[in-house]
Amino acid sequence: MNRIIAMLALTTIASCAWAAGNADRGAEKAKQACAACHGADGNAPLQPEYPRIAGQHGDYLYKALRDYKSGARKDAIMGSQAATLSRQEMQDLAAYFSGQNGSLGVIR
Repeated sequence: MNRIIAMLALTTIASCAWAAGNADRGAEKAKQACAACHGADGNAPLQPEYPRIAGQHGDYLYKALRDYKSGARKDAIMGSQAATLSRQEMQDLAAYFSGQNGSLGVIR
């Protein structure tokens, strides 16, 4: 029983790594690194093919940034942007953008 509880705790901690982020620091970093393409709050992409990231799940944003940095996810622009980010900066950005009101929805 204790093993099950320990495994659940570790899984929860690992999947919520972005929760360790600081949204205020993320907002500052977003002005420098993200606003030009995604808009200051993640709701106003420069180009239609750039995603709206405001309101997106924090764990998704954190994983996406990690994957761009490692090369597991390919995109020339995002790869070069993520390459310079520390783990803490990725967590901060995920915390900031996940806390923004977004206009995400399913197109049917």
